Amino acid sequence: MTSLPEVDTLQYRRTMGRFATGVTVLATTMPSGEPIGMTANSLTSVSLEPILLLVCVQKTAHIMPHLQANEVFSLSILSYEQIPLSDYFAGRSPLPEPPPFEFVTWEGGLRLAGCVGALGCVRHQVLEGGDHWIVLGRVTALYCSDDPPHPLIFFGGRYRRLLPDPV
Repeated sequence: MTSLPEVDTLQYRRTMGRFATGVTVLATTMPSGEPIGMTANSLTSVSLEPILLLVCVQKTAHIMPHLQANEVFSLSILSYEQIPLSDYFAGRSPLPEPPPFEFVTWEGGLRLAGCVGALGCVRHQVLEGGDHWIVLGRVTALYCSDDPPHPLIFFGGRYRRLLPDPV
């Protein structure tokens, strides 16, 4: 086998930062029934038959044991106004208290009130992916806001928002 060149991890992160993504909160419940969530921007549509998506979760993430124990999880697609929630669920909130938020129970599990959209899933498979788990979910429920606010975008290590199309 041909040896592969070494790639600098910092340069890899910088390069991947040039790929704009949406921002979501991955949520499930703990055995007590209490919600647990984390910010995730590694969401990808995988298949239409069956409808599958994937989300990558660091192996050391506090949510991972709950994702492995509970087969139901959801992803709430955040709006630009929900930056404080993204920071909170990423564990980097500058606020001493959590920002105000509400998880709404719906047929897909949990979704954050005010989100742009949400996907409810049943865990399909968990695969190893280096220092992350690749969690495949079979989509069982969809939610789209009737009047969607601006979605939250992450690009170049910063939050962004879409501008309206020029008329």
